[in-house]
Amino acid sequence: MESMLNKLKSTVTKVTADVTSAVMGNPVTREFDVGRHIASGGNGLAWKIFNGTKKSTKQEVAVFVFDKKLIDKYQKFEKDQIIDSLKRGVQQLTRLRHPRLLTVQHPLEESRDCLAFCTEPVFASLANVLGNWENLPSSISPDIKDYKLYDVETKYGLLQVSEGLSFLHSSVKMVHGNVTPENIILNKSGAWKIMGFDFCVSSSNPSEQEPKFPCKEWDPNLPSLCLPNPEYLAPEYILSVSCETASDMYSLGTVMYAVFNKGKPIFEVNKQDIYKSFSRQLDQLSRLGSSSLTSIPEEVRDHVKLLLNVTPTVRPDADQMTKIPFFDDVGAVTLQYFDTLFQRDNLQKSQFFKGLPKVLPKLPKRVIVQRILPALTSEFVNPDMVPFVLPNVLLIAEECTKEEYVKLILPELGPVFKQQEPIQASNMILLIFLQKMDLLLTKTPPDEIKNSVLPMVYRALEAPSIQIQELCLNIIPTFANLIDYPSMKNALIPRIKNACLQTSSLAVRVNSLVCLGKILEYLDKWFVLDDILPFLQQIPSKEPAVLMGILGIYKCTFTHKKLGITKEQLAGKVLPHLIPLSIENNLNLNQFSSFIAVIKEMLSRLESEHRTKLEQLHMMQEQQRSLDIGNQMNASEETSITHAGSQIDKVFNNIGADLLTGGESENKEDGLQNKQKRASLTLEEKQKLAKEQEQAQKLKSQQPLKPQVHTPMAPIKQTKDLTDTLMDNMTSLTSLSVSTPKLSASSTFTSVPSTGLNMMFSTPIDNTKRNLTNGLKANMGFQTSGVSMPVSPNQNFFSGTSTAGVSTLTLGAPPTLSNYSSLSGPPAAVKQVQQRPADMSALNNLFGPQKPKVSMNQLSQQKPNQWLNQFVPPQGSPGLGSAAMGTQVNVMGQAAFGMQGNPFFNPQNFAQPPTTMTSSSSASNDLKDLFG
Repeated sequence: MESMLNKLKSTVTKVTADVTSAVMGNPVTREFDVGRHIASGGNGLAWKIFNGTKKSTKQEVAVFVFDKKLIDKYQKFEKDQIIDSLKRGVQQLTRLRHPRLLTVQHPLEESRDCLAFCTEPVFASLANVLGNWENLPSSISPDIKDYKLYDVETKYGLLQVSEGLSFLHSSVKMVHGNVTPENIILNKSGAWKIMGFDFCVSSSNPSEQEPKFPCKEWDPNLPSLCLPNPEYLAPEYILSVSCETASDMYSLGTVMYAVFNKGKPIFEVNKQDIYKSFSRQLDQLSRLGSSSLTSIPEEVRDHVKLLLNVTPTVRPDADQMTKIPFFDDVGAVTLQYFDTLFQRDNLQKSQFFKGLPKVLPKLPKRVIVQRILPALTSEFVNPDMVPFVLPNVLLIAEECTKEEYVKLILPELGPVFKQQEPIQASNMILLIFLQKMDLLLTKTPPDEIKNSVLPMVYRALEAPSIQIQELCLNIIPTFANLIDYPSMKNALIPRIKNACLQTSSLAVRVNSLVCLGKILEYLDKWFVLDDILPFLQQIPSKEPAVLMGILGIYKCTFTHKKLGITKEQLAGKVLPHLIPLSIENNLNLNQFSSFIAVIKEMLSRLESEHRTKLEQLHMMQEQQRSLDIGNQMNASEETSITHAGSQIDKVFNNIGADLLTGGESENKEDGLQNKQKRASLTLEEKQKLAKEQEQAQKLKSQQPLKPQVHTPMAPIKQTKDLTDTLMDNMTSLTSLSVSTPKLSASSTFTSVPSTGLNMMFSTPIDNTKRNLTNGLKANMGFQTSGVSMPVSPNQNFFSGTSTAGVSTLTLGAPPTLSNYSSLSGPPAAVKQVQQRPADMSALNNLFGPQKPKVSMNQLSQQKPNQWLNQFVPPQGSPGLGSAAMGTQVNVMGQAAFGMQGNPFFNPQNFAQPPTTMTSSSSASNDLKDLFG
């Protein structure tokens, strides 16, 4: 790596030293900066050509330098002859001005070490291009080394040389005298220019029609730089010491031969014996056949043969050569027209530029970039010509790389982007740019897009011309993916909306909606919902095309995977807007059907999404409720189950042993089996059923609970005994006579403290979820003593022989009846109170509002689910198993409890209370009516 760097450093240092030594002290360096050595040219390729720039204007030039070191080997008088010859050629070139002659930018300057002058920018000499690299730097530029002349370049180059010679022969009355590849220069744009007037001969009688050109005899003793190149010199120049315009035409023929023969001349000349060589050459020329010209194209072969004719008068003149068919090539004619473009008026130019797109594809890219593109961009200074030139420039841009476009074309397009005058030309420019917008956005750098290209698009959307607005709206979707999102959101979309709302043209409004619909996919969801959809409701017109455009945007947004419309937007804004539009009178049947189809699709999705949401919400609520009830039951299970045994034992002893059967167990097991056999069970139901079975198995594995023995407690002095009042109230409501021998109703309930039961047993019920009580409603005015037995909906109260028993029992005396805190006690310990009329007002606050009096038989016929519904889960609740859904409940009966075989509810497992409540025969009948 270090060696490469050192080698590069030495090369740069050497080149810099060569340049410095070549032009050091020359006055040219005062005004021009001399750059790299790029080529060589002139007689014997003696001139080194450097690129350079003018210091004041930064204009690019070529600096020709002749280093006097090349002639150090000659004597002083020979040096002077060479210098004089070189000076004469440059001075003559400086005086002549023609497009086919090399243009001199700065005249010749001489210093002690060199001669130098400046010309238009140069690429190389024709000799360099053809492979003669004499006097070039050691590292030849690849541009020259790999250069290949295209046919159109060769044809037009030779045509240019012919035109230059025609100018010299006809206008200047001058013979060039040394037409060779070394004296033909290719400028930077590829044009062939003539230089090297060192040996030119002017006419001695320019005013006469027949000019005479004096000729000097060939002096072999002169230095080679003081003599023309004999290989391209006409025979008469040497043999007859005469020259004329035809002598230059012979030289043109030899140049044409060399161009088509890889730079080799037709004859090689021995400079030591020049006369003998030319005599031999003259003989060969007289017998020149087509076989010697096989390398020359057939269409010009005959003309070259004529140019090489021994007789000068047979040779075509320069003006005739410019008209031969070989130069009628479309590419050559096109290039020729560009060179004379400054002479044409606007009408001629416009016609030419209109036909140019057909020619450009036939030309090589290098020719187009070097020759045609600069000529086209130079016309941008003429505003009237821009609409005709711009399509060709953009066509060339398509073939250029991004780097070439940025370097050669984009700087020239900058002023055109902003051109607004004249109006007609400005509108045409907008149309052309819009048609090529994808090209501009692809190859233009992002900063320039934002600063130049997009402002032009915005200007087109706001243009007064409806055609431009329509075209812009139609084209925007084709390059929307190339526009950055902030520009689209903040600048492009607002202008499209304004064009839709403010225009009076139906076509612009419809195209605006179509444009928005096509670029929706490049926008984000919330921008569409918050900005685009509300805009649709602002559109004032109701034409069918506009309505269908609105429907299209709604449908695209609704069905697009990335966008979509929320159900809140559907219900609140979209459907309320679409439904009235669907019944507009201007819509035909197909358009109405399109509206209805979209509306139905929206309603269907709205229903589906909201139903799904509600179902999920309902399921979550039920699961939460089940968890809450289960936690409450688990918390109260231990305290309530100890009191349940004695209370249930009392009830079953009073009702009779015939009620304690195993029907409930059998029905429940059948229900469980039936539910397991149902084919329509959901996964959630199966999971719940498995949980119930698991809980039942746990209860089965528990040890039977032993009843607690309650020890009698000493009676507590009561401040007020409400027994009589309670019994009077109950008697008046139920008309039920309950009597005991030798004891009044008051003393009966005093002996054995009244235990009102408010028991709720989870029993198998049907799908209507009938809620049953034990026959005594709370609104009867009969206050219970605090026995409350709520059952969790997650488990059955009695589940057969395998069920342990009550899930939750809450026992205790209500706080308002503190006298009944003892369940058992000696009858004598309770104070007897004489009966008195019931104070109904005192019980209003205790028992709530009174209900109409009903008998026990009427009460048993009422629907049992009037108050129990608040405890029993609704239909479909996960708390109820399938065994609790299909059997008719018979409260307190055999089917209601299923006690047979259940060790928990076997009355023998409970200690009998010291006293029992006995009832009369009427009471027994009523109970049978109620429970049986």
